[in-house]
Amino acid sequence: MNSERRLTTILAADVVGYSRMMGEDEAGTLAALKQRRNDVLAPLVKQHGGRIFKLMGDGVLVEFPSVVNAVQCAVEVQKSMLAANAGQPADRQIVLRIGVNLGDVIVEGGDLYGDGVNLAARLEGLAEPGGICLSDTAHQHVGNKLQLAFRDMGEQSVKNFAKSVRVYSIAGAGSPAVPGTAPGTLHAESLSGRDKPAIVVLPFANMSGDAEQEFFADGLTEDILTELSRFRDLLVISRNTSSRYKGKPVDVKKIARELGVHYLVEGSVRKAGNRVRVNVQLIDTEGDRHIWAERYDRDLSDIFAIQDEITTSIVATLPGRVEAAMRDRVAKKPTESMAAYECVLAGKLHHHRSSPEDNGTALRLLERAIELDPNYAHAHAWYGCTLGQSWVNGFAKDRDAAWNTMTSELATALKLDDNDSDVHRILAAINVNMHKLDKAEYHQDRALVLNPNDDLIVVQQGELLTWLGQADDGVEWIRKAMRLNPYHPERFWSHLGRAYFTGRHYPEAVEALKKLSAPDHFQHAFLAACHAELGDEKQAKAHTAEVLKRQPSFTVSKYLATLPYKRPEDAAHHRDALLKAGLPA
Repeated sequence: MNSERRLTTILAADVVGYSRMMGEDEAGTLAALKQRRNDVLAPLVKQHGGRIFKLMGDGVLVEFPSVVNAVQCAVEVQKSMLAANAGQPADRQIVLRIGVNLGDVIVEGGDLYGDGVNLAARLEGLAEPGGICLSDTAHQHVGNKLQLAFRDMGEQSVKNFAKSVRVYSIAGAGSPAVPGTAPGTLHAESLSGRDKPAIVVLPFANMSGDAEQEFFADGLTEDILTELSRFRDLLVISRNTSSRYKGKPVDVKKIARELGVHYLVEGSVRKAGNRVRVNVQLIDTEGDRHIWAERYDRDLSDIFAIQDEITTSIVATLPGRVEAAMRDRVAKKPTESMAAYECVLAGKLHHHRSSPEDNGTALRLLERAIELDPNYAHAHAWYGCTLGQSWVNGFAKDRDAAWNTMTSELATALKLDDNDSDVHRILAAINVNMHKLDKAEYHQDRALVLNPNDDLIVVQQGELLTWLGQADDGVEWIRKAMRLNPYHPERFWSHLGRAYFTGRHYPEAVEALKKLSAPDHFQHAFLAACHAELGDEKQAKAHTAEVLKRQPSFTVSKYLATLPYKRPEDAAHHRDALLKAGLPA
């Protein structure tokens, strides 16, 4: 059979939550899907001159000779599906995501292959439930031929495509543009349906009247955008889109409507003598309220070094502030209404509390996130991490089952997204707990390359170096993480204290550990060891008493067996200090 190539339009669609629906009611789901194909999809495809060339369980691939026809069909399919879902229970509604691409395909018989088809499928995955995404080529051909409002989603990284792809979505799940709105406007009500928070960084204003500072302001804006894009749980509006607002008055509500963003970053640059001052603020667009602001005042000795320093400081702080603000939003919603991202966010919050009850709650939330989006690598990674917490702390009723599920979930996360820095960070942490330091080093290195501005990755680098016998270097990395995130979790002090102790810097270790508001028995054991090494017998005995009061069965040998020191001399040093403090062997 001879193959040929042609330029054509491909529409790809699949059902949101299909696996969950099949698991709950296989026969009913298949019957409903077949009915929708016969009553909605097939007639509309035929009406717009299309041809269904492949059915794949919950998915369908359609060819159209015209981009305009394909987009019209997509819009009408989504409207018809919305009408057909009316009155149906939320968990039984059939909701589609649709992607449309104009591209080159390989024709073999009645089937089509190649990047033109693959990209349409990837675009479908980027669409919101009930939404439609177009490639740049498709968007260019539609132009102003249809009365629709398109939103520029910027450059998107797409699996198995070397270069990023510019993507556009259709506002309001394909509904016509609201009169008086400009192209690029997104209906405000669709904001709440996002799976992750969207943020726009507006061009920083040059308040100096100095052309050199204009370059500095533009460079700072672009660097912040680039580095924020490393955080996979933020949807960052592209520079080309945000640059349209350069030099214009900031109307937060208007920008939120036009771009569909939850958060807005704005800033200014001012030169005064040999100093440069940068102001930056993060705004929650929903309430038009400031949730974080900072000022950076630096000598103008090396403007590019200053730009790098300020970029790093801003980018290290922003995601944490966004996550904290999102937690506030989540707290105001009933669990049943949470999207996958919000379930992960709430799950992480409970995970960090480290109690048996919170661990169980975190697992249920993360399971729900995976049900909502089975391809969400971040959810699988955190589910595995939380199962690891239950295994390490003895929360799991069946430790073998928890272990097996944990390893499976982490393997799934890695397979789904090998470029998610948090996936590698969690895998590194799990391997440290398993005393597999070589594997931990591999995943930690990957995490650090993928996102060097994530304070959790940076502090973990310090932890790992401590276990590897490079405690002084570990101290520097942990200190760096604290500088990156002035709002760092309290546990950073514990990591710092451990690194100082391992490096034989006992006074510094005590000072770090004293910052803990409620030290546990392990941290009291470290304090006991530090005071013993300092010759402070009274303080050593006091902390030893606290350890045994909280954990009467504590022994040095059992405790040390849980610590992954690579060098025997570091383990011996720790053992000798604990015994010197009077803790039982």
